[in-house]
Amino acid sequence: MRLVERRIGLLFAIFFLALLAAAGRATWLGTVRADELRERALAQQVEDLAVPARRGTITDRNGAELAISEDAITVFANPFLIDDPAGVATKLSPHLGQPPDELQALLSDRDRGFVYLARKLDPDRGAAVEKLGIEGIDTVVEPRRRYPHGTLASQLLGSVGTDNYGLAGLEQSHERSLHGTDGRRRVVKDAMGDPVSMVDVERARSGQDLQLTIDSAIQARVEAVLADVGKEYTPAGATALVLDPRTGELLALANWPAVDANRFSEAPAEDRQNRAIEGSFEPGSTFKPFTVAGALEDGLVKPGTELDLAPTIQVADRTIRESHARGAETLTVADILAQSSNVGAVTIGLKLGAERFDRWVRHFGFGSGTDIDAPGEATGILPRPSEYSGSTLGNLPLGQGLAATPIQMAAGYSALANHGVLEPPHVIAGAGRAPKRLLSATTADNVAKMLEGVLGPDGTAQEASVDGYKLAGKTGTAEKPDGRGGYSSTKYFASFIGFAPARDPRLLVAVMVDEPRGSIYGGEVAAPAFEKIVSFALPYLKIPPD
Repeated sequence: MRLVERRIGLLFAIFFLALLAAAGRATWLGTVRADELRERALAQQVEDLAVPARRGTITDRNGAELAISEDAITVFANPFLIDDPAGVATKLSPHLGQPPDELQALLSDRDRGFVYLARKLDPDRGAAVEKLGIEGIDTVVEPRRRYPHGTLASQLLGSVGTDNYGLAGLEQSHERSLHGTDGRRRVVKDAMGDPVSMVDVERARSGQDLQLTIDSAIQARVEAVLADVGKEYTPAGATALVLDPRTGELLALANWPAVDANRFSEAPAEDRQNRAIEGSFEPGSTFKPFTVAGALEDGLVKPGTELDLAPTIQVADRTIRESHARGAETLTVADILAQSSNVGAVTIGLKLGAERFDRWVRHFGFGSGTDIDAPGEATGILPRPSEYSGSTLGNLPLGQGLAATPIQMAAGYSALANHGVLEPPHVIAGAGRAPKRLLSATTADNVAKMLEGVLGPDGTAQEASVDGYKLAGKTGTAEKPDGRGGYSSTKYFASFIGFAPARDPRLLVAVMVDEPRGSIYGGEVAAPAFEKIVSFALPYLKIPPD
């Protein structure tokens, strides 16, 4: 009997001590660790998720979609609820396209109540994850940026990051309007981890749409032409643009090599560059019309003025020669442009002198940006007269010793085509700015008429022609600087800038090819590309023949 009583007493003592220990543990958890446990409990039961706003759509001038937002599935996890990280990682890996060890590391981090496993998957892959029904694994719908036409205008459009923010191009420069306002969604789950309520605490507001002046059909044609140039001449790069000189609207702005906008970040940095706006080059002979225009406007020469030209001309320590050797001859100013005479252009530049030459080329916008509404515009390089050496006026009138961007060159030519009035180039629909008169209509029309001769029988671009239309333009073949203060004998920049119809221009096309191989001349490399572009664009836009 006593043995039984002792055993009962011992058992009572054990239960009493256990009760004291439990009470002490509860008191400690309820006081010392109360805040920490409360936070962890809430993390298991309540999750706040960001709800990205749907970005605005980017369209071309006709409403064709260039950049859109579509639904995608994002997979996330609550590591607190994952009992077997290794096993769950193995099940998810085939659907998420990630190694199991990387997923396991994320799922094992119990210091976090929320972790992304994969962002913006195709809906079918998200559905496969949902079918697994794994506790602690959930999905949410997010907008994903997609570019339906792949490479079309990709360097202009740019790209968007995983978090829906613009990283390059128009996507970045117009981030504020395109992005919209992100929302916040609160998900409440029961003890088993199943959602019991989902409330949008702050509703996401979609971004504004953006319409461009670009015409998708012309853009596609220009990109196809550049692809042919790339295949035939394997250059370091190429760019081309098409604009309406009457309005300044860019109808196409293309670059080669092509880059898929849906995989933009995977392309080399030099290929992602929008060369037409960001790239600078020595323009060579395409610059000569500006030299001539300044001299005409100042009354120093007329289109028919005859100049006696020796085979070469000496300027300080530099001897300027023609691209093709000739004897002494007399050429009119119009002939100088048509035949792209180096000696003639320098002779006219010397008539202008340093101060007047500088004033005119800056008046055309060189040495400063055009303020085009696309990001990353370079300003080019133009020395001041105080920086000239004795031979500088033997370089600049030829378009060497300075750097210009393709958009600067196109803007200058558009003023020549538009009877002396510059309509600032722009790519956003409705974003045109006040026009600016650069030259008298008489001077501009005289230069434009002289540029018809470039495509005539004695010109440097005889091959470029379109039945029924008169064309005007200028070739350029510039030696590239060698980085040692001189010029390369193997690397050239070939270009052609022209407009059509010549007497009432409605299209201006500029083609620039960097370091072509096999042929180096603008008349052979760039002018045929110009012809292919205008041959498509003129009938496409229903522009009647002359």
